[in-house]
Amino acid sequence: MVAANPEIPLTRPLASPSIVTRLHGLVVTVDHKKLGLMYIASALFFLVVAGLMAAVIRLQLAFPNSDVVAPDTFNRLFTVHGTAMVFFVGMPIVAGLANYLVPLMIGARDMAFPRLNAFGYWMFLFGGILLFFSYIGAPGLSGHGSAPDVGWFAYAPLTGRAFSRGNSTDYWTLSLLVSGIGSLASSVNVIATAFGMRSPGMTLMRMPLFVWMLVVVSAMMFIAIPPLTAAQVMLLIDRFLGGNFFNTQSGGSAVLWQHFFWIFGHPEVYVLMIPGFACASEIIPVFSRKPIFGYSAMVAATVMIAFVSMGVWAHHMFSVMSSVGNTFFMISTMAISVPTGIKIFNWLATLYGGKIRFELPMLCCLAFLFQFLIAGLTGIMLAAVPFDWHLTDSYFVVAHFHYVLIGGMLFCIFGAIYYWYPKATGRMLNKKLGLWHVGLFFIGFHLTFDTMHIPGLLGMPRRIYTYDPGRGWELLNLITSIGVVFQIIGVACLALNILISLRKGEKAGDDPWDAWTLEWATTSPPPEYNFETVPAVRSARPLWDLKHPEDPDWKYE
Repeated sequence: MVAANPEIPLTRPLASPSIVTRLHGLVVTVDHKKLGLMYIASALFFLVVAGLMAAVIRLQLAFPNSDVVAPDTFNRLFTVHGTAMVFFVGMPIVAGLANYLVPLMIGARDMAFPRLNAFGYWMFLFGGILLFFSYIGAPGLSGHGSAPDVGWFAYAPLTGRAFSRGNSTDYWTLSLLVSGIGSLASSVNVIATAFGMRSPGMTLMRMPLFVWMLVVVSAMMFIAIPPLTAAQVMLLIDRFLGGNFFNTQSGGSAVLWQHFFWIFGHPEVYVLMIPGFACASEIIPVFSRKPIFGYSAMVAATVMIAFVSMGVWAHHMFSVMSSVGNTFFMISTMAISVPTGIKIFNWLATLYGGKIRFELPMLCCLAFLFQFLIAGLTGIMLAAVPFDWHLTDSYFVVAHFHYVLIGGMLFCIFGAIYYWYPKATGRMLNKKLGLWHVGLFFIGFHLTFDTMHIPGLLGMPRRIYTYDPGRGWELLNLITSIGVVFQIIGVACLALNILISLRKGEKAGDDPWDAWTLEWATTSPPPEYNFETVPAVRSARPLWDLKHPEDPDWKYE
């Protein structure tokens, strides 16, 4: 038996840090990867809360003359649900993916402004907490209503003191002001990182399409968020300082609010949707075993979508404008389908002739392609002014909007979770649970939102808390509500899969999908510094060049 050398102290394994230490580390971190995961985790939490609100809404509408919730409670539910889904689910998931992936994809070691990055996250989180705190804080000493109840786009004059007493609307306004600052902080970081910190050899036209699209989205935020911020400041002045920007009885204009809101609101749809396109543009080539078809056309189409989306806002206002205004916005709305169609054709061309692997990320993207095509077709229908006049503020519009954001964006986000979860955790998600999630959510989505179009065509207006029998809506609303049950079970499967796989998932390795972009060149999960040496690239698929030195892409670029 060999005695231990007394001069060499025996080493003991380091104790795992306590929960308090870990929480403190998250509070003070400026690591882009941790902040990205915190964005995504927070967004998924708000997704669950807002999704449960939607379930209560559908329970109320499942049967005629239902009294599951009171009318005032129903108004608060759809207001907070819509606000949370757009501002505290969609936008932070975008920010989270950008934070985590952009530096890794361009070979950088962090974002350009790490402290600003952390500041942006905490502003978003405080904004979300402020919105939901309204349930507790808004009644105040006067005992007026709790959460905001003016709809997620808060049309005047409903936001005036006469119709919105107490402070519920003020919580809505302040929560969006605060979170908007966080969104702008994240945007400036993405743009500065992508343009200033690319690895040697990575020209703009060698950047991954994901990075290109996130840069475009960040630029769109700089244009879209300030009008909304200005409108919210004007609303606060109206409510607290006696201003009359939106008070029609004193010379203000209620329609002015609509213009300000939708100048933000319709580019916002593409702020949420283009990151979904970005995820699909990375996943589809890898699982087709082909480079993306028409890289340059995809970049140009993205820039064109951003440009045209700034000129379509008033198609939400066809019922309040002149024929000249309606004609212009009808043409611009239909025009945006051209660059969007280019993207769809390029994805299909990438699939054509490829060796397709039907893994979970690819299944989500295939569902997205089918559903987003339908969403685009109903969008073209609503762009026709006479058709829109009949269906404005009906459940047809609600179905179209959810088809875009759930059938389009959310399915792409699901694909992104399955695709990049191994990179973030070093573990694979369970495929069987994943199939249950995708299958159940797909069935539930189509039960709910396919059916929802029909009550809209039959004249069912949005935002009503109940309805009388005999209008032909009863069975359709019941089927729509049943679909929500499937979606809830599907999301529960995803949540269970994420939690179980953190400890028991199969080890992924550094590059489980045999992918081509730089994030797969480092370990899974990546170290704090991302790369030991900053990688140099010679083509848009640097890992292909590394794996296939006999046939590198750079020879053909």
